[in-house]
Amino acid sequence: MQTLILGIESSCDETAAAVVEDGRHIRSSIVASQLDTHAQYGGVVPELASREHLRAIVPVVRQALEQAGVSLAELGAIAVTSGPGLVGSLLVGVTYAKALCFARQIPLIAVNHVEGHIHSVLLEQHAIRFPALALVVSGGHTHLFEVREIGEYRLLGKTRDDAAGEAYDKVSKLLGFGYPGGPVIDKLASFGNPRAVKFTLAKMKGNTLDFSFSGLKTAVLRWTEQHDIKAEIEARRKLRNPSLEELLAATPQTTLDLLASFQYTVIEELMKRAHLSADQIGAESVIIAGGVAGNEGLRKQALQSGGLHFYFPTRGLSTDNAAMIGAAAFPKFQKRDFAGFDLKAQASLVLA
Repeated sequence: MQTLILGIESSCDETAAAVVEDGRHIRSSIVASQLDTHAQYGGVVPELASREHLRAIVPVVRQALEQAGVSLAELGAIAVTSGPGLVGSLLVGVTYAKALCFARQIPLIAVNHVEGHIHSVLLEQHAIRFPALALVVSGGHTHLFEVREIGEYRLLGKTRDDAAGEAYDKVSKLLGFGYPGGPVIDKLASFGNPRAVKFTLAKMKGNTLDFSFSGLKTAVLRWTEQHDIKAEIEARRKLRNPSLEELLAATPQTTLDLLASFQYTVIEELMKRAHLSADQIGAESVIIAGGVAGNEGLRKQALQSGGLHFYFPTRGLSTDNAAMIGAAAFPKFQKRDFAGFDLKAQASLVLA
């Protein structure tokens, strides 16, 4: 008998709901983006994000159920992201999920957002061999996990400061390309020389599998100061929803080389530690998930890398969505691992 799970995701700046069947088949997936709300500020404003979730949560869930052609009575459970993320944003999803479950007597399942990203790959890739390595890389996370089997994780390394996606966004804002920065830098980097600017990252003391990207961001800042490109940056900031051609026209080759070198350095760090980690745990399969998993440069580098099998989510499942939450909830449903109505939103929830 099929099990239908309604997933709800509201950890940051996207309100999402999805219906997933047996942890494998996406019956519906709805995402309400807040991109236009936050773009003018160059990043996510937590208070505004919470307000937008409040406006969107009811219609998004209703639309997900309608698209799937199911009613609340047909659901086996409702799964919700309980952390990590922005606490105000998480509260909206958690509170609404608990209310639905209480009113309809439906089991409630709590899902870690990071585990959801891992399942965005497992949802589609059924041939992954365990133990596997999972690299979750996004605007809020850069973590390496050993995945012994589905539901069993061991943290191997993480960022000590900025996440990789956060570094992309900060560099993009610094250079006048706007928010979010990852997609823009990824497109423009292909027009530059990735070895034109030499960046030196800090050598990690202690756990060599940890990451640090704040120094790279600072190095980009120093480059802009040395090359005095204030006028160029201001000209780009005045552009409104520019096309790729307009951005290229407003970006000299030296800056394109900077972007290519920045991206090359980030990807090199990610891949180097992925290989080290996989070798350490004896893994042949590497799961790369999270928003940065949609980066074309990262995907190309992974495909060219020998010795390991890399698995990425489809583009639509790379960014925050609720299908991954519904998929991650299914193994918990099978184990009857349900949450109580005392479930709380946890901004710093750890996956272990």
